[in-house]
Amino acid sequence: MNKADLISRMADKSELNKKQTEAALKAFVESVEEALESGDKVQLVGFGTFETRERAERTGRNPKTGEEIKIAASTMPVFKAGKEFKDRVNK
Repeated sequence: MNKADLISRMADKSELNKKQTEAALKAFVESVEEALESGDKVQLVGFGTFETRERAERTGRNPKTGEEIKIAASTMPVFKAGKEFKDRVNK
């Protein structure tokens, strides 16, 4: 499912038009991004939690040359599915 398919499905379920649904989806995504950027986490009970995790600097290897390279430390966005969501997917 791509973004257009998701918007169509959400519009059908919410009885909003596609333009309103696209605006709502965009607002949701931007809100989650802003929360994670500021160090907060977003918890949607039953669905899951969006949060960030720190990755330490590490050594990698260039697959073409075999040369060792340093991979900088970074902050990674992570989604952890909630129990109800997991149960629905696994039924």
